[in-house]
Amino acid sequence: MDTEQLRCFVVAAETLHFGRAAQSLDILPATLGRQIKHLEDRLGAQLFIRTTRSVSLSEMGGAILEEARVLVTQADQLEARARSVRSAGVTPLRVGAIDSAAAGLIPQLLGIIRRENVDMEIQIVEQKTIHLLPKLLSGSLDIVFCRPPDMRDPKIIFRTLFFETAVVALPENHALAGRDEIDITDLADEPLIVPDRRSRPHSHDLTIKLFLDSGMTARIAQVAEEKQTIVNLVAVGAGLAIVPRWTSRLAVPGVRFVPLRTSKGATLSKLMLAAAWARGARDPMRDRFMDLLEVHLPEIEASA
Repeated sequence: MDTEQLRCFVVAAETLHFGRAAQSLDILPATLGRQIKHLEDRLGAQLFIRTTRSVSLSEMGGAILEEARVLVTQADQLEARARSVRSAGVTPLRVGAIDSAAAGLIPQLLGIIRRENVDMEIQIVEQKTIHLLPKLLSGSLDIVFCRPPDMRDPKIIFRTLFFETAVVALPENHALAGRDEIDITDLADEPLIVPDRRSRPHSHDLTIKLFLDSGMTARIAQVAEEKQTIVNLVAVGAGLAIVPRWTSRLAVPGVRFVPLRTSKGATLSKLMLAAAWARGARDPMRDRFMDLLEVHLPEIEASA
């Protein structure tokens, strides 16, 4: 049983509000939703009853809540005891990542670390770039994977890794869903779902710029903040969305992801993924982590 899934369930059950629960756990609402969905799949039962106005526990959710609390408490106590007797005093590398990197890049890196038996403990924080960079400067994160802002803080070093591939998320019964590739001009009259620019300027501007580069104007039908929400809206037919390829790992039923073929001269610069760390901060573990990434970057980039 995954302790973090149980922790997400317990906090959501105590608040009966997924947004506040995610905030208290310092994770994205989409991450909280995925953790609870994984737990429900494992248990084979729905734990919450959600409507547009309220969240309540299902019969199963109420039945297991107290035992879940006990398991989370025991796991915390076990972890605390392990830390207290650990002789080597290994300090974890604190890694921040935007959602697409958390879905695509981080799992590959963790797999490489395990495969090569690298002695390194990693802690992951998944948030938006605007929240990750201040944590980097405050010292609460050692390295982050993010979209570099247009105005870069000179106190932060940004190392460009690659540009993520753009794909179109569309309902599986859509007329374009059977294609191997979709041209941006095919989307001229399609209603689009885009992220809120205040919180996700890069993802928002990507769609707008792709249309402008092709001499068109994006027809925005809906604005949503989280990629999980955007893909779920695609599933119910609210519109199409242009998203990074790693978003397809969300695997929402009823949605197909088709590679986007852009017109000549169009840019995908808004999908740049970079590693960032505080300038002047010496950290041998971070440098070792980056060396490992550099070696395996070609194979990771191929999946992006």
